[in-house]
Amino acid sequence: MEIKTYKKVAIALIILGLISFYLSYTYNSCIVASIAKSLPKWRRDSVVINENIHLHYSTSVRVVPLLDGNESFASPKYRFFREQGLRPVRQLPNALIVGVKKGGTRALLEFIRVHPDVRAAGNEIHFFDKYYSKGFEWYRQTMPPTLEGQLTIEKTPSYFVTKEAPRRIHLMNPSTKLLVVVRDPVTRAISDYTQAISKKPDMKKFEALSFINSSMRMKEVDTSWGPVKLGLYARYLLRWLKYFPLSQFLFVSGERLVVDPAMELKRVQDFLGLKRVVTEKHFYFNSTKGFPCLFKSEGRGSPKCLGKTKGRNHPYIDPGVLQKLRDFYRPFNNRFYQMTGINFGWS
Repeated sequence: MEIKTYKKVAIALIILGLISFYLSYTYNSCIVASIAKSLPKWRRDSVVINENIHLHYSTSVRVVPLLDGNESFASPKYRFFREQGLRPVRQLPNALIVGVKKGGTRALLEFIRVHPDVRAAGNEIHFFDKYYSKGFEWYRQTMPPTLEGQLTIEKTPSYFVTKEAPRRIHLMNPSTKLLVVVRDPVTRAISDYTQAISKKPDMKKFEALSFINSSMRMKEVDTSWGPVKLGLYARYLLRWLKYFPLSQFLFVSGERLVVDPAMELKRVQDFLGLKRVVTEKHFYFNSTKGFPCLFKSEGRGSPKCLGKTKGRNHPYIDPGVLQKLRDFYRPFNNRFYQMTGINFGWS
């Protein structure tokens, strides 16, 4: 009898234990579910960095992965974001520096890319003049990665004189902001020639190329010669105004960009809808090169000046030749002033 009683007690204890475990599990599950509902929801998808999985609290920044793993364009200033699992994405540019050649486009690009909300393609992509057949997806892949809220900028000065460029850019985005750096067309032509002769020393003299008749009279300016032709800004701007309103252009003075870069950068930042971050404190003047330089540039804490190809010494040009060119450009300059509403003061 004692054995049967012992078995009954053991069975009863087992049953009570099972009932207790079931009630405890059910109660704890309800508590966990209740707590989970009261807590903020975390992202379901994980971001893998260095093979470690992290969960990220949802923020106002849209986290999107790069389409490829190549982050060679990424600046060191984005290391923090990568460490936090925020991965930028490549986008088509919001703004373009479309011209003009030898006007100061490289300086403008280097200056504006100091702004933390700007990412810029370092090289000239030449998509809208040379590589348009590759398609917009190819073009997007050449852009630097950006976070939401940042601007993507690309610079190719030959776009300004490319006949098809305005239409093609309009097809990409009719709201694209366009920056045009212009310079006294006479000085610009000489700078253009100086660059060309540095690569081809056996070129004819500037005077011989600027005029159809190379005699002493030199009556007619040769508008078919590239360095001279490019200075007819008004003619090229007419093409652009067929596709974009004047309000989507900012005309930057190449001369003022050298003399007072901070003032021109204020205009650029306002035009792009950016906070005025790039100011006088970012610049110093290099008397050797004759150009302003940056105390700090994108991705580096040391001073940076434009490359050795910038600030070349111009060859001597006969004053009579210069005067004839100024007289030739004057009506075109006046027309350009009227179109833009800006008097650049070119003599």
